[in-house]
Formats: sequence, C-alpha cells, structure tokens
Amino acid sequence: MADDLRAVSIKDRCSAEEWQARVELAALYRLVALYGWDDMIFTHISARVPGPEHHFLINPYGYFFNEITASSLVKIDLDGNVVEPTEHMINPAGFTIHSAIHAAREDAKFVLHVHTDAGIAVASTKEGLLPISQHALIVLPNLAYHDYEGIALDLDERERLVADLGDKNAMMLWNHGTLAVGATAAQCWTQIFFLERACQIQVMASAQGREQLRIAPDHAIETVKQQQAMASGMGAMLAWPGCLRKLDRESPGYDS
Repeated sequence: MADDLRAVSIKDRCSAEEWQARVELAALYRLVALYGWDDMIFTHISARVPGPEHHFLINPYGYFFNEITASSLVKIDLDGNVVEPTEHMINPAGFTIHSAIHAAREDAKFVLHVHTDAGIAVASTKEGLLPISQHALIVLPNLAYHDYEGIALDLDERERLVADLGDKNAMMLWNHGTLAVGATAAQCWTQIFFLERACQIQVMASAQGREQLRIAPDHAIETVKQQQAMASGMGAMLAWPGCLRKLDRESPGYDS
C-alpha cells in the first residue's frame, strides 16, 4: 500500500504553499508513527490549506501513519466534502474534531490528535495531568479538558469541543486521548511532545503510589509559566529541523 501512495506526486498540481503544508503534515504523521504514538489507522492529524477557501488536509483512511506521503493527503472542506478527486475516504470522527477546531481557530493551522496508552491512562484519572514534572509544568498553563461523549461522530459535539478548548493549544480528551494545535507544524509537534512525555512520566511515577508523588511547589509552577511565555516558541523552531532530519534518516519518502 505504501508503494501505491508514493506512486504519483501532485507537487506540480498545487501551489508552493499548499505543497509545503502537505510536506509538514506528512512529517507529523511519520513522527507520530516513529514515536509509537499511532493507533493503527484510528487517529488523525490535519492542516489548513493556505488560502481563503477554508480547505484542510487529512489522512487517507485505511493507511498506517508510516505510509503517509505529502501527495496522498486528502483535501476536504469544512463540511467534509472531498474537493479534489481521490480514491481514498476519510475518517468521519477525524472530520468532526478537526473541522470544529479549524473553523473556530484561525491560528490553528495544524491539529494533532492521538490515542496513546499514557495519554489515555492520564485522561482516565480523576485529577488529569498533575504538576509533578518539568514537562507537565510546561504544558499545564496551556492545557484544556473536554468531556467524553462517545466516538466523535455527532456534529453537535463540535460546539462543546471548541468552547472547552478556548484559546489553549493542548487538550486532554477525558477517557479518550490527547490533542494539540499550532500555528505551525513545529509548534503543534512540540505541544503534543511535551504533553505525551508528561503523561508517560506521570504513569511511571504513579506506579509507586499516589502518596509518593511530589507535587511541584507553587512558585516553581509560576516560574515555568512565565519562562514559557518569554520563550515564544523558540524551542519548537529549533527542534523542528532536527525532527525532519530524523525522518530523512529513519522514515524517508514522506515529502513525496
């Protein structure tokens, strides 16, 4: 199937801006697979296509994330209609979640949602993410929560999802998983990276018993919050080129 996806490049049939968005979105899919955060074919990442049409790109449903290429991504509108001919279908639940955020948040150029063991484990606790690690302290000021309503097939859920997300760039979907958004692929990836690492650390630490967890002091929580505000995404910009080099070595072909 991967060979089929790589067979035809559409680079010459789209704008340079759209092609760049396609390459970066395909890179996000490959990175999620490389880190073992995919769930076979059952999660999704999307990107807004530059331009006034409010089109966005999402994965062809049925393909594993390590198979995704820039050319294979499906372009749809906010009503879920495929706007360019393709033999591929999309995940209806992916459309529900991603169309809601893209429609409401002009700054959310990329939206990434995963079902990892650690993310679901933390999303299945009463307290959610705890301030017990530096990774968690980086994420918490920008973290929202959304109640579980079942598999995201009900379009009415979009309004509640957007209201819960507000202006945050990371979200814990109770009993479900994690989500991150970003104005760039680099920002989106960094958000999910720190959220997922924070969840992994919490699961490992909790194995010792809740009474053994050391909650960070309030002054440290506030300090990290201020430091993150001052950083202005510098870490994301510095890390992203390295992520692409890692893909070039370990998962080439995403940019085809």
